[in-house]
Amino acid sequence: MPVEPPSAGPVRVLLVEDHDMVAQALELALERSPGLTVVGRSRSRESATADTARLRPDVVVLDRRLPDGDGVTAIGELAALGSRVLVLTGDATPAVAARVAEAGGKGLLLKSAPLDVLESAVQRVAAGEVVFDAGLLPGVLERLSGRTRGGSTLTAREQETLQLLAEGASTEEIGVRLGVTRNTTRNHVQRVLEKLGARSKLEAVALARREGLLD
Repeated sequence: MPVEPPSAGPVRVLLVEDHDMVAQALELALERSPGLTVVGRSRSRESATADTARLRPDVVVLDRRLPDGDGVTAIGELAALGSRVLVLTGDATPAVAARVAEAGGKGLLLKSAPLDVLESAVQRVAAGEVVFDAGLLPGVLERLSGRTRGGSTLTAREQETLQLLAEGASTEEIGVRLGVTRNTTRNHVQRVLEKLGARSKLEAVALARREGLLD
């Protein structure tokens, strides 16, 4: 049986998008639906968490590429606050979609999707459904069922470490960026290498790009 919407009245939506024109277009599209209301907009992962705690939206429409990092790494915190998360991104692979699902996200759509598809997806996610772009869903199911290799078992912090490795950051720089000790940083890097089956940082980045774990 379908799950009822989380509250009476319009579905409350928080937009997490740092580009003004994109955010305005999304807000206009969602506000035209009588069943949806945009209660706020965030421009970063950090503000998304604070705004979700303050506004208690039913659905967070979350951009993947944000000024302070990969939006997927914020899904766990947003979900823990009681909101359902729908990721919206310019491009994605099955590996990225699998990361969204494993992090607790309720769906992923491409920004190229028609606006009426986005409206429908937000309403469906609010009602308890899981909504992934049709072109990605088969790959998501394969990865989640364990039939293909990938790095979707990386934790959020390990994914951040991988992203910094791809940017060419040294161990010291990664520690500073993450706010952790050198030993902790080394542990993160080692786990990334182990999970990807890599023998070096360069090989880990190359494998991650092949698997769609990096932009």
